[in-house]
Amino acid sequence: MDKLYLRKARIGDVKSIHGILMQCSRQDLLLPRSYSDLYSHLRDYFVVTDDPGNNILGCCALSIVWDNLSEIRSLATVSSIRHMGWGGRLVEACLSEALTLGIYRVFTLTYQTEFFARQGFKEISKDMLPQKVWADCLNCPRFPDCDEIAMLMEM
Repeated sequence: MDKLYLRKARIGDVKSIHGILMQCSRQDLLLPRSYSDLYSHLRDYFVVTDDPGNNILGCCALSIVWDNLSEIRSLATVSSIRHMGWGGRLVEACLSEALTLGIYRVFTLTYQTEFFARQGFKEISKDMLPQKVWADCLNCPRFPDCDEIAMLMEM
């Protein structure tokens, strides 16, 4: 594979991001996101491309939840670049942005606990995230029977 690039998402990336997220959702790797959600949170996303402006191969978002609390969400890569370190680079980009914003607590709700543990996250109870539950989880089709695992990094 040619050289890959990591950059902030652009408006023209939304359909590709949606496609990757839907593909991963069908594999039960993460929850899907609607076009509306992607457009309204586009500034939260980083992407991996095979050219500085073309084919999207992965994505990840940093969503601000509350004072000193943000969430890494929608981490996904196409199968051809999995296990090449790009998921970790996407997470690093989000963590760096959190630090730039002065946010030192970052969590994720995930099925990929081993991956996030390697990144430095520790498993926690969802009870520690009341802002997330009231802001997003109430609207999720899996609420209240969520089977995702909450993990937190304190920097």
